[in-house]
Amino acid sequence: MWNPEKELFTELYKYPEHLRHTLENLPSRSGVYIFYGDDKTFPLYIGKSVNIRSRVMSHFRNADEAKLLHMTRDIEYIETIGEVGALLLESDLIKNRRPLFNKRLRNTRKLCSIRLQGLTATIVFSNDVDFSHTDDLFGLFKTKMSAVEKIRDIADQEKLCYGALGLEKLAKNRACFRFSLGKCAGVCCGKESPEAHQERLKNALSALKVRNWPYPGRIAIVEEASGVTEYHVINHWFYLGTVKTLEDAKKFDTAVPHFDRDSYKILCKPLFDTDSPKVILLD
Repeated sequence: MWNPEKELFTELYKYPEHLRHTLENLPSRSGVYIFYGDDKTFPLYIGKSVNIRSRVMSHFRNADEAKLLHMTRDIEYIETIGEVGALLLESDLIKNRRPLFNKRLRNTRKLCSIRLQGLTATIVFSNDVDFSHTDDLFGLFKTKMSAVEKIRDIADQEKLCYGALGLEKLAKNRACFRFSLGKCAGVCCGKESPEAHQERLKNALSALKVRNWPYPGRIAIVEEASGVTEYHVINHWFYLGTVKTLEDAKKFDTAVPHFDRDSYKILCKPLFDTDSPKVILLD
């Protein structure tokens, strides 16, 4: 029986002969690759890998990406020395070029975080508070609603008091409604001390702790391979760019436009790991 959906899929998922030469010449090294359609001004998709060739070829074995592949007319790549450089470059290119099929890493300048002040968990914004140097910040969220939902989830799991957390109004000297349901340990009515409530809240949030920028100013993260060196210049978790010499690294402006959530997530692990890459202070 003729199946129009299957026929359409087969048409979409044909191996792209016009890309054969490009695919055969892709390097098996770290870097970023860019899929283009008819208009090379606006990319379709930007990705990264420690093995460009292997990762690009995997797209052509994924039936879910048939639409992307059908639209692709050309593929370009930019080699990097290592994985950190590939991650930073991919994030930067996606923010600046906004490819059609990339959604996750698109730029989010205004971020929220949970800040503990006494018993209360408040929501603060990156345009009001310096996330690079403020203590007691937990989690990085794109919206206030998602931050509030996180506080609610933790309160439900740990039997914390909505009233004490500032999630709802609390009558003076009266237990909250959730205490009567066994969903609050009773800090609102003296059954639990404020210190114990605060300690349980901090423990529940500990995995979300936002780390302060651990350097006085700009740094260069050094990646080396096969006699080639790259310097990735960072300031307060913001990626400024990559250059080939230390002299050029020192030329970057010290200004930081905003706190960058993606650079923070990329850099936290390598900078705080025991086998962290070589770091050179620039300020």
